[in-house]
Amino acid sequence: MISGENLLPSCVGFIMDGNRRFAKEIGRTELEGYQAGKEKFLEVAEWVAEKKIPHAVFYAFSTENWKREKEEVEHLMFLLREFLEQFRKEADERKLNAKIIGRREDLPGDIQASIKSLEESGQDKYTTTIWVAISYGGRVEILSAINEAIAQGESVDEEQFSKLLWTDGMPDPDIIIRTSGEKRLSNFLPWQTVYSELFFLDNYWPSFTKDEFTRILDEYGKRERRVGR
Repeated sequence: MISGENLLPSCVGFIMDGNRRFAKEIGRTELEGYQAGKEKFLEVAEWVAEKKIPHAVFYAFSTENWKREKEEVEHLMFLLREFLEQFRKEADERKLNAKIIGRREDLPGDIQASIKSLEESGQDKYTTTIWVAISYGGRVEILSAINEAIAQGESVDEEQFSKLLWTDGMPDPDIIIRTSGEKRLSNFLPWQTVYSELFFLDNYWPSFTKDEFTRILDEYGKRERRVGR
């Protein structure tokens, strides 16, 4: 059992949902909604660092998102290029390490190169690591790990299997926060979230506030986490 006041998580996961609905409600374009979501991501990453939380993982683009309209996917790739460049330039200023997880081979070549540059510029220099899931799907990740285990020709236990996942080096999330009112994980980290505390918020991702984040951390600190015991 894990409990105690002011207990901080070692890892927080964010499902950044509701950017399009946010834009629609305020009469803006979907692209403007995604832009607002990108700025909120950078803001929340700073909150994580301020709280001295060692790891946070953000669900940015799923393997299922490739099924969206071509124009929308192109907009998202444009924003992804912009985000990667901005984050690379600001990682040191924000004192953040950066790691990207997902099926990189799905992404355009220039974006793959940007990811490599971002990770090389911010590897394990700081106390907080920001993981970003891009072209990520939990089932695809598990299948990839299974195939790797088969290729190695040896049986594996849970600990060994976890090392074959894209999240190797990241603690399992203590908390998952999803915005927009949806109450599901949508193929986000199915292996890693079996004991995560889940928080579902009604407001959209660009409207997520620091007060809400602090409230969630406070509530988490008061919960008794039995973890199967």
